[in-house]
This record gives sequence, structure tokens and C-alpha cells, in this order.
Amino acid sequence: MLSKRILFALSFWFVLALAVTGCAVPAAAPSGEEAAAPAGGEAAAPAGGGKLEVFSWWTSGGEAAALQALFDAYSAQYPDVEIINATVAGGGGSAARGVLQTRLAGGDVPDTWQVHPGFELIGQYVDPGYVAPVTSLYEAEGWNDVVPEALRTMMTKDGEIYQVTVGVHRGNGFWYNKQLLADNGIEVGATLSVDEFIAIADPLVAAGVTPLCVGDSGIWATAQLFENTLLGTIGAEAYNGLWDGSVRFDDPGVKQAMETYGKMLNYQNEDHSALSWDQAVKKLMEGGCAFNSMGDWAYGEFVNAGLTDNEEFGWVSHPGTAGSFMIVADGFPVGNGSANPENALNWLKVIGSKEAQEAFNPLKGSICARTDCDRAKFGVYHNWSMDSFANDALVPSVVHGSAAPADFQQALNDAVTVFVVDKNVDAFADALVAAAQSSGFGQ
Repeated sequence: MLSKRILFALSFWFVLALAVTGCAVPAAAPSGEEAAAPAGGEAAAPAGGGKLEVFSWWTSGGEAAALQALFDAYSAQYPDVEIINATVAGGGGSAARGVLQTRLAGGDVPDTWQVHPGFELIGQYVDPGYVAPVTSLYEAEGWNDVVPEALRTMMTKDGEIYQVTVGVHRGNGFWYNKQLLADNGIEVGATLSVDEFIAIADPLVAAGVTPLCVGDSGIWATAQLFENTLLGTIGAEAYNGLWDGSVRFDDPGVKQAMETYGKMLNYQNEDHSALSWDQAVKKLMEGGCAFNSMGDWAYGEFVNAGLTDNEEFGWVSHPGTAGSFMIVADGFPVGNGSANPENALNWLKVIGSKEAQEAFNPLKGSICARTDCDRAKFGVYHNWSMDSFANDALVPSVVHGSAAPADFQQALNDAVTVFVVDKNVDAFADALVAAAQSSGFGQ
């Protein structure tokens, strides 16, 4: 039943939060039978040259730098393997997933590809048989002791694990240009409510400053703006209720969130539809707007531009979401039937290591999926994020594939596309109610 799957998801967020604070997380009990070796045969496949195709949508400056850190870690151990960087531009995988599905359906299977745990991994790739189990790799590397059990559960079906997660993002960030705000006599505190944002935004508009930068040439970015606004309006408990059917999408609180989202759209840049998410972040850095609502992969863009935490840029939770952490996790599987399964298995071995995750996540903006990374190797923002992860209410993202099935995710994008134009709250709510019912979790 879906309610049980939602309970699994919530237990994932809870146990992973305990792990970040250093609390002991027991290793999963053995399944009773040794897992079948993944497509490479042995858990520690030998280096033998050849190629490795890595499929992802990490193409922006910060993303590319973080991905290169993983490539460097891999090449240091397997220098004779040629890495094929098969990236497809489009943040959130908006374009890449379609390309990947076409390739998989045609039998052109990449060696490994970027994926989110939960509904996306299991429903889109495990169930159709596109990925091979990597359970024996976890056993050989001792990862059952450092990867929280609930996270492993989100990557597991029928006792087999199918993914290595490399980082965990906070999706409900609200980034701002500190100098621009200072020039307009504005100082942001530790939290920001919707009313406080509007009280800031109106004077900015009067001063000729665009309050909010959005880059929704990929519609997912404004869908995430809605997702964050929804969380900030109804709170974590009701937000989680949307995914087990206990809260409807035509609930008064949800409609209020839609109204607020519509107001926020009035403050966005006129060229929003022409910009990608990272171009919107760049616009923020250049002083073209004051705020940007985005996950902390935006942090990687600031780092790539040479900016310093809490100096040129600042951050706060998306208005109303203080006390909540929107989870967006990234990882990789081994393609079932790919050309280079041994090299793919070694890729997972490398990216699952403490060293690789400590190199990758400071550049990407995310925090480690392991419990034993050294916090001293991370900056001010990351430590703030780790504290939020450890103490705040943890909620799954529908925009990034964890909270609901792919058909609802697409329905949300479609409904947002219409709402951005007509701002019809009733039609927006009706569309999401119908989509939830069609996906099996609506009342």
C-alpha cells in the first residue's frame, strides 16, 4: 500500500538525520541469503582499461566541477579507463530522463547514470529490470555500517540494493545577493516568512530592483518554487499528508499556497522563461535580482564563481520553511546489460568512498550520504545544512522524484505550466487532485 511506502520514506529521513549528528545507526540484518553479484561479477572488480560511460544532467559550472572531482577520484585508481561524460543539459533531469528512457527502451544501456532513490529508482529502473543489484559491493566495502539502514531501504527491493548515493541536497534554499540588499537598506535575519518577503519585495520593486530570479526554461524550477511555497504555507506535517492521501490538493491550505505562489510569480524576472536555473543564479550573482529559490546545488554555482560563504551571498530557508529540510538525494546504479559493467561497478566503489564524497559534496552544495565524513572539511553553509538536516522536519521532494510516482511528477509540471500563465487556483487544485487519484494516493 502507498501509505506504507510513505512511512518507509519518512523513516528514511528520520534515520538519516540521526546519522548526521553522529548517532549510531544499526546495520541492516542479513537477508538470509548472499546477494547475487552485480553485473561485474565480483564486488571489487579489477582495473582492466576500456571505457566507462557516466550519464547525468550535471552540466552547470558548479555541477561540472563536482562531477569532475568524482572523475578525478576514479581516474586516480583506474587510470587506464576512458571516461565518457554523457551529460544532457537540463537541471533536475528535465531533458535527460527522456533521453535515458529512449536509450533504455532501445537496448542502448549506459554503464551508469544519475538517479534519485525512492520512487524514481525503484519504479523507473528496478522494476523494468534496467539496473543490476549491487548488494555485494555494500558487503565488501563495509557500507552497511556507514550508510543508514533507512537510506539503503529506499534503494532496495526484494533484499537487493540497486544504487550508491553520493550526496544529499537541501531543496528549500532561498539565496540572496548581500550587497544588493545592503544597497537598499535591507538585512535578512535567520528566518524569513512569506509576509516578511513581501515586505521586502515591494520596496525593491519601487526601487527598480527585481525581487526574485527564476529560470524556468526547464519547468521543474518553477515547480520547485511552488513545492517550497507549498511546504512553507501548510507545514511539514500537512505536506507529508499529501503523499499518503490524508491531505487533498484542494485543501484550503493548499489553495492558499497556490495563491501565495501566484503572488511570488508577480515578483519574478521578466525573462524567466528564457533562463535555465543556473542562469537565474548567475543573474542573482550579477545583481540582476535579490533572491533565488533553489536547492543547494546553487551553492556550487557560487563556489564555482569564486564567491565566499556569507560574504557576497547569503541564504535562509525558503519563506515559511524554517524548521524543514526538503530532501533531494543523488546516486548511481549499474546498468543491466551495459557494455562495461566491471568499470561501472568500480565507479560505484569509488563514489561510495569517504574520500570521494568529501571531495564531491563541498563543490556540489550537498552533504555526504555516509555518516563518517569530516565536518571540518566543509564550509559555513554545509555545516548549517548539516545542522538543519539533523534537527529539522525532513520531507521528500515530488519535483525530484522521491515523494510520488513519475506520472504525478509530470502532472505537477504540466499543471504548473498552465498556472504560470492563467493563475487559476481552482483549476490548479482540480488538476492535482485528479493526478493524485490517478496515481493511487488521492482520496
